[in-house]
Amino acid sequence: MSVKLKEGLGLDIEINNYTKMKDDKKQVQDRVEKLKAVINHHRYLYHVKDKQEMSDAALDSLKHELYQLEQKYPELTSADSPTQRVGGTPLDKFEKIKHVVPQWSFEDAFSADEIREFDAKVKRMLEKSLRGGVSQSVPDKLQYTCELKIDGFKIVLTYEKGILQSAATRGDGKVGENVTKNAKTIESIPLKLEKEVDIVVEGEIWMGRKDFEKLNKQREKDGQPLYANPRNVAAGSIRQLDPKIAASRKLDCFCYDLTKANFGLSKTQLEELELLKSLGFKVNPYFKLCNGVEEVVKFWEGWYDKKDKTDYWVDGVVVKLNDTKWQEKLGYTGKAPRFAIALKFPAEQTTTVVEDIGIQVGRTGVLTPVAHLKPVLIAGSTVSRATLHNKEEIERLGVRIGDTVIIHKAGDIIPNVVEVLKDFRTGKEKKFKMPEQCPICGSNVKQDEGSPLVRCSNKKCAVQHRRALHYFVSKNAFDIDGLGPKVIDALIDNGLVQDASDLFDLKEGDVEPLERFAEKSAENLIKAINDRRKISFERFLIALGILHVGERTAQDLVNVFATLEDLQKANLEELEEIENIGGIVAKSVFDWFRNEDNKKFLNKLLNRVEIIYEKKKKGTKLAGKKFVLTGTLETMSRDQAKEKIENLGGYVVGTVSAKTDFVVAGENPGLKYDSAQKLGVKIVGEKEFLGMVEAN
Repeated sequence: MSVKLKEGLGLDIEINNYTKMKDDKKQVQDRVEKLKAVINHHRYLYHVKDKQEMSDAALDSLKHELYQLEQKYPELTSADSPTQRVGGTPLDKFEKIKHVVPQWSFEDAFSADEIREFDAKVKRMLEKSLRGGVSQSVPDKLQYTCELKIDGFKIVLTYEKGILQSAATRGDGKVGENVTKNAKTIESIPLKLEKEVDIVVEGEIWMGRKDFEKLNKQREKDGQPLYANPRNVAAGSIRQLDPKIAASRKLDCFCYDLTKANFGLSKTQLEELELLKSLGFKVNPYFKLCNGVEEVVKFWEGWYDKKDKTDYWVDGVVVKLNDTKWQEKLGYTGKAPRFAIALKFPAEQTTTVVEDIGIQVGRTGVLTPVAHLKPVLIAGSTVSRATLHNKEEIERLGVRIGDTVIIHKAGDIIPNVVEVLKDFRTGKEKKFKMPEQCPICGSNVKQDEGSPLVRCSNKKCAVQHRRALHYFVSKNAFDIDGLGPKVIDALIDNGLVQDASDLFDLKEGDVEPLERFAEKSAENLIKAINDRRKISFERFLIALGILHVGERTAQDLVNVFATLEDLQKANLEELEEIENIGGIVAKSVFDWFRNEDNKKFLNKLLNRVEIIYEKKKKGTKLAGKKFVLTGTLETMSRDQAKEKIENLGGYVVGTVSAKTDFVVAGENPGLKYDSAQKLGVKIVGEKEFLGMVEAN
């Protein structure tokens, strides 16, 4: 048998089966390289292009030969070798990886009207950014690239000189888990690219419907519980510590975004997808350039009828502004890109019965009515709860205990009750009334002014207290392994902790008597707590549970205030000046640090933990300086300018005041420019600003 590679690879390799090879190192090395090239070529054809030009048996024989040569000459084994896709011992745990590029999530839309509103909003933002310019205008019909939204598990792939270096989960958007060994088992993820480039690529790992059905049939045969859906299997498989498990699941991967490269990125999203294909990535073939929002709607509606005919789950269409320069102008909010949106397909719906309506008291004391349902399967999982949001929603729906209702669920969102089927009423249904007292602590409840939200008036309510502790130890805060809600509740119930600072006083002997705790597990818990006695300033602020302060706001505060003491001293005006922080958030932060109970807790906590502050750049003209950005910059986006300032110890605020040090003005500056002139604040153009950056 002989196999000849196609000319497209730039190789002309004739490989013949033979029984003996001379023990010549150069000859062996050449043979290894040829084997790798042939195997990888046919991997690409089969797993990316869905073509087969060599039988499985013949390809397996080449893989076996390569494996034997690498065993005999281990120094010839490289990271991009096909033999390295599955191997090694299982991991003890996943290491953390800090993302080079922040991982965003898309905002969702669920109807044609919502995508039209998105289109109108994009036009308004573009017109605002281009106002006064003569080189470009916003057309009536914007071009969007539509891509199928694969219902799978996000993966971030990093390559250096064309070789796969790491694969990471999304995590919290800033830090993910290193799942490289598992990602290597997926044949459609190239270990070596067609070019020696440094890039970061994002994609979606998925399991095919047919493989999912085979897996469940085997589990049923083995007497094991069945998996709910292929999305969960893909997510669970990629987070297995043993890569052999991931390899057995026959996972696949589509790549859709090139977020960083050591060369100029594409001018359009369409070109970027073609570039990904040329580098060797598997790209979903059903993307389309749409001229105007109505073509987007037509594409979305067309795929709703076809979505169940693909081997992978599709839960919507991702709509992206095609022009990457305009993408840069629009930038990002704290959570999502402004230039893209996920247009979901109509949610799955089913009917069930409301067996009861209970009240859930949230961390901030908000009382949320929750429907206790007769368990029902929807969107691949069994649910027994659905949110009713607030008393106004209950009144609008007219829902009663005992009603037959329609619920819907989109993706991982908690189900909603959308309609009451009143024809099924028997007369035994009971009306529900929001309680006047908190069901946990008995305190009076009050409705927020101008809002349907009802809140417990007791700030020390037991449930709020427990949820605050749950939040304190959660992944984005202190991240204490083993301290889940049940353990926290047990510690409170047994009088071992009164507030979060007491956690750091626990000893193994305190924990061992608790149910489900033995000597070793108690030791592990105390070690996990002690390992978190040092924490970053940002995580510390998140853990405090200040109303309206999440990950993004905590980062904004850390960028401006070097220490906790600086933040405590800040007045309301200083807080309101910070970019992305409005009056409500500023007042919440200001009030929290002036509450006497909070002060006592803070002092107690600081005697037990140490805040690790990020070292700010010093000795530069920018260190500690306040900047305001206004107008459109030619050579960079505002986010890029902000990053340059922060990297040199300065920070960006949203409004101009007498305390502002510099206003950086681009084309068509707005009112901030006028304010700077009136207040005598130094105004610098883009060229002067870049000079300041380069000088420092």
